[in-house]
Amino acid sequence: MLAAAAATAVVQAQTGLSPDRALAREVLGELIAIPTTAENGLTPKAAQAMADRLLAAGFPKDDVQVLTLAPRVGTLVARLGGTDRSARPILLMAHIDVVPARREDWSLEPYTLTERDGWFYGRGTTDNKAGAAMLVANFVRLEREGWQGRRDLVIALTGDEETTQAGIQRLVKEHRTLIDAELALNTDSGGIILRNGKPSLFTIQASEKIYADFQLEATDVGGHSSLARPDNPIYTLAGALQRIGAYRFPLNVTEIARLFFQRAAQVDTGQRAADMRRVAAMPPDPAAADRLSKQPFYNARLRTTCVATRVEAGHANNALPQTARAVVNCRILPGEPTAPVEAALRKLAGDRVALTVLNAPQASPPSPIPPELLARFERLAAAQWPGVPVTPVMEAGATDGMFTRLAGIPTYAPSARPEDPDDVRAHGKDERLGVEAFYQAAEFWYRLMKEFGS
Repeated sequence: MLAAAAATAVVQAQTGLSPDRALAREVLGELIAIPTTAENGLTPKAAQAMADRLLAAGFPKDDVQVLTLAPRVGTLVARLGGTDRSARPILLMAHIDVVPARREDWSLEPYTLTERDGWFYGRGTTDNKAGAAMLVANFVRLEREGWQGRRDLVIALTGDEETTQAGIQRLVKEHRTLIDAELALNTDSGGIILRNGKPSLFTIQASEKIYADFQLEATDVGGHSSLARPDNPIYTLAGALQRIGAYRFPLNVTEIARLFFQRAAQVDTGQRAADMRRVAAMPPDPAAADRLSKQPFYNARLRTTCVATRVEAGHANNALPQTARAVVNCRILPGEPTAPVEAALRKLAGDRVALTVLNAPQASPPSPIPPELLARFERLAAAQWPGVPVTPVMEAGATDGMFTRLAGIPTYAPSARPEDPDDVRAHGKDERLGVEAFYQAAEFWYRLMKEFGS
């Protein structure tokens, strides 16, 4: 405990931060420094590092567990006990794994937390080590303050959200007693939508798209490259990918999307605000949807999307290719049947391209937000961002929340971190999060824990 306190004191002295902010920054830096990609297999190290912090803060050993639920994948489950054992707990979620980041692709070191010009840079600053750091730092803060709520609060930090998601699946199936809860609150989605650099909308993820991967493959006998033929697998595959890239799935405005656009229109202006209102109407205006769809952020909320993400072909520079493969990643709107998506891809791919399902789509039901629950989120948000409307939102990506919903645990994600629709860097170059935004989000989650734990 003394060593942990001393380390935080050093950060505080170096930065001039308050003890709570210094602790949150220190935890984030420790997590960023561990390259927790699937290839490295270091999520057990990161999970243990967070467990050590909680143990050093005084958490009982029985309430802090590091589980290996898949090979080289570590998951942390920790509990802050409440006074009423009959009350069902609140589950708090984040993940500590990240997608790879190559130094040559970045402007700075991706696995070092760098503070520059008001930003924290590093792989995982937005997806999702900031969320994990906030949960752990706030658990330490609450323990040091001697706070105890009525309900148990349970943290689950998973180690393979970016890949197989076996960790959360095994948690809900084989270790349900550890994470069973009345509801789950996920740090990995939702957030504050920025407009001209200022908060315009506070979103709470209440549903998410259905994830699916398909492989396309074209084959041929190959041969010498000097004897070029038109039936080249690379050209065949390229034609299929061009057809898929040009295809747009039908417009479908879900209930959550309709509410999102209604509330977003209240804080937007001009043509875009008018288009949002028209899309939210019954029936939605196709022309307005077409204009909004030019921005990927809105397009993802209006229809199913499929996009090529990986391509490989050939075996030698001087040989005709025998094989050309591509992966097409789909994000299917919740509530839509998944079979027509596969059928559409098969038709677009054509008879000369074989299609294989790599990751089958698995539907997850939305989590309705009752008015009283929405009001609690609104009060919490108004305390820090007064005047900013709060709205449910559908996540265009995929999170571990899919599996807690499938397990019957209503799941909501109010990350409280800002997101500029025109500058989304998660999974990309120079991933970053505003310094002050990180501290504000950490404070929001501190207040949220006390609100929902009481």
